[in-house]
Amino acid sequence: MNGSAPHVVADATFERIDLGAGSWVDVARGWLCDADAVYEHLAASVDWRTSRLWRYERWVEEPRVSRGYGRVDEYPHPALVEAQRALANRYHVTFGGIGLNYYRDRDDSVAFHRDRDMRHLEETIVAILTLGARRPFLLRPHGRRDRFLAERNGATHDLSPGSGDLLVLGGSLQVGWNHGVPKVPYHVGGRISAMWRWTSGRGRPEVGPSYRAPRHFTRR
Repeated sequence: MNGSAPHVVADATFERIDLGAGSWVDVARGWLCDADAVYEHLAASVDWRTSRLWRYERWVEEPRVSRGYGRVDEYPHPALVEAQRALANRYHVTFGGIGLNYYRDRDDSVAFHRDRDMRHLEETIVAILTLGARRPFLLRPHGRRDRFLAERNGATHDLSPGSGDLLVLGGSLQVGWNHGVPKVPYHVGGRISAMWRWTSGRGRPEVGPSYRAPRHFTRR
């Protein structure tokens, strides 16, 4: 790979944010060089897919588009292969594949949630590489009761990754914290997140519905 091609910056600085109770976030700004070129390639070439969610007696279209690739699939850009290899070497885990989410404009978003579909959440790693425009990325403690009254729905941290920035949510963060990408009230360009996930499979499994599970009104 020549010096002008998108690549992982080997000496990028990692800052760890300790959230307590075994939860942490690593932040590496500028981890992928020339990330905008990767964004442009993926935005134009990936066969993006729309998902529908059953929410309160009707189907709704998820306000973003996505695409997933398994470990044996060909990734849509070589920089993603290099990124996965670098993450595996740093954190000494094996990722199952990659998920891409495309937030096309200011109206695309994902609500606060935990990655409960991994089920075993007491020891996980979720690595998120941002490509494209800077958007808010919010964290709040799970079960926060003042979320509808507080600024930013109760969020305590906004990591706001820019193009090429890496966030790694680790430890027991998926147990005690929610994360989300909100809509914004201003014009913003598209953002693609590339996400890798790993769980140790140890500990008590989560029970109850995942983010994608149907939701219904409570009937009495």
